[in-house]
Amino acid sequence: MTTQMATQTTRHALYVAEILALWALDRIRERPTDIDVKANAADYVTDTDREIEQHVRAELNRHFPDHAVNGEEFGDGGVESGGPAVRPTWFIDPVDGTTNYAHDLPWHSFSLALHDAAGPLVAVVADAGRGHVISAARGMGARCDGMPISASAATDPTGAVVLTELAATAPWPGQLGFLDRMIQRSITMRIPGSSALSLATVATGRVAATALGGGYGMWDVAAGALIAREAGARVFAHDGTEAGPSDAPPLGGLLAAAPGVAEALRDDLLAAIGAESEA
Repeated sequence: MTTQMATQTTRHALYVAEILALWALDRIRERPTDIDVKANAADYVTDTDREIEQHVRAELNRHFPDHAVNGEEFGDGGVESGGPAVRPTWFIDPVDGTTNYAHDLPWHSFSLALHDAAGPLVAVVADAGRGHVISAARGMGARCDGMPISASAATDPTGAVVLTELAATAPWPGQLGFLDRMIQRSITMRIPGSSALSLATVATGRVAATALGGGYGMWDVAAGALIAREAGARVFAHDGTEAGPSDAPPLGGLLAAAPGVAEALRDDLLAAIGAESEA
């Protein structure tokens, strides 16, 4: 495939993803009529989750019949973690932050990403509270509603905001120690409740970083991590390894941070994880 053909294919996939994100925003604006739980009493699912994923799957199958689809609600049609996709694979989280959505808290999102043999390719995260679509494609930068965005230019994390998420309903190993280190730096921590949106918010420059523990699926982080990286952020695994353009986001925990503060926050995260493992 020539470079021009590859670019056209990428732009087509991004266009379809953005159209689906706009449709999902309209559906999410409607309140759910059926709220249920899955694995436990805090693991919510709604009719909105199921309806959005079914619609998106059908549209992806129509536009890209040779692609696999992997979604939170209806299962695995491709690779779940690590390595190049055997065939192009979409990852869908129809409502990331369903607990917030079920309780009418305005921090939840729609997330959709495409991986190909070369790694993460296309991503969209639709911010339901703001009504924005944040998107990116490999090597093409990140945008919010079509306008270019970039991670914060800060070089000192002091006074910044850093987001984090629980591993389901519990702290992940090192999270409380990381919180202590952020307090020492006069950094404000927030736990908003949508991993995809927390990662994408790094790309907007509103926050300095997002730190996640394990316990999430590829659909939770595939889109947000690509968007953050295309906006200039750096993405690290919990062992300090930096994810490159061809790497799927690590599933054992990650940090996405603005470039000027990334190493300082990575070192704080590694120190917090190391201290807990030695305790």
